[in-house]
Amino acid sequence: MKFGTYFAYWEQSWDANYHRYVKKVADLGFDILEVGAAGIVNMSDEALFSLRAEAEKHPITLTAGIGLPKAYDVSSEDESVRQNGIAYMKKILDALYKANIHFIGGTIYSYWPVDYSLPINKVHARKQSIKSMQELANYASHYNITLLVECLNRFEQFLINDAKEAVDYVRDIGKDNVKVLLDSFHMNIEEDNIGDAIRYTGEYLGQLHIGEGNRKVPGKGHMPWKEIGQALRDIHFDGNVVMEPFVRTGGIVGSDIKVWRDLSDNADEEKLDTDIREALHFIKKEFL
Repeated sequence: MKFGTYFAYWEQSWDANYHRYVKKVADLGFDILEVGAAGIVNMSDEALFSLRAEAEKHPITLTAGIGLPKAYDVSSEDESVRQNGIAYMKKILDALYKANIHFIGGTIYSYWPVDYSLPINKVHARKQSIKSMQELANYASHYNITLLVECLNRFEQFLINDAKEAVDYVRDIGKDNVKVLLDSFHMNIEEDNIGDAIRYTGEYLGQLHIGEGNRKVPGKGHMPWKEIGQALRDIHFDGNVVMEPFVRTGGIVGSDIKVWRDLSDNADEEKLDTDIREALHFIKKEFL
C-alpha cells in the first residue's frame, strides 16, 4: 500500500504551484502527492517535465484528480458539450503523460458539482457517460493511465453514489484501465456499511480517498478506521490510499468544497504539517 495526500489541504486554489509540495509531502513521510488536473492541463511542457523530475528526485508518485466543469460534461445529452468534454479530457491525459502521472480520478464521467436546477435523466446520462468513458479509456491505455471513477454523495452528483453503482458502471465500460475510486467522506453518507462496500468493490478498487466525516484529517473524527483497514486487508488491496482533507475556508477550494467554518483550529502551515504527519502515522497503524 502507498500513502499520499492531496495538495489542496494547504491551498485555496485548484491551480497551484505543485512543485513546492513534492518535497514537503516526501519530508512528511508520504509516497504520493495528488495534484489537480485542472492545473496540470494549463502547464507548459517545460513545467510538466520539471514537475516530473522533481517527483523522481525525492521520489514521489504523482496522481491527479478533477471534477469536470459543466462545460465539459461527458455525460451530456448535448453532443457538442460531450465532445468538448472528451477533447478536454484527452488534453489532460496528454499532459499527465508528460508529467509521468498514471492515475486520474474524480468526476471524470460526468461533471461536478451537479446543477440540480436542471432536470435529471440518469438513464440517458449513464449511457452517454459510458460511451465517453470507453473512448477515453482507449486513449488513456496508450499512456498506461488508469481512469478512476469516484462515487460521490447525492448532494454533489447523481450518476454514481455508492459502490454497487460504481462496480456496475465499471463492468459495463469493460476496460481494464477503468477502476473504482471510493472515498470515506462520501461513503459515510451513502453506504450502509463501509467495510462491506469495500469488500463488494474488491478487485475493482483502484484507489481510496480518506478523511473524516467532516473532512478533517484521519484520526480526528468518528470514521471506523479499524473496519476500513480490515476490509482493505480482506480484499488484499495494495494500491494507493490518498488523504483528501479540507479544513480551511476561503478561495475557490473552500467555496467549491463548501467549507464555511475553520476546521483547522486556525492552524498555520507548521500546524497543518504536524496534523497530517500524525494522521499518516495513525492510518498506517490501522491499515497495515
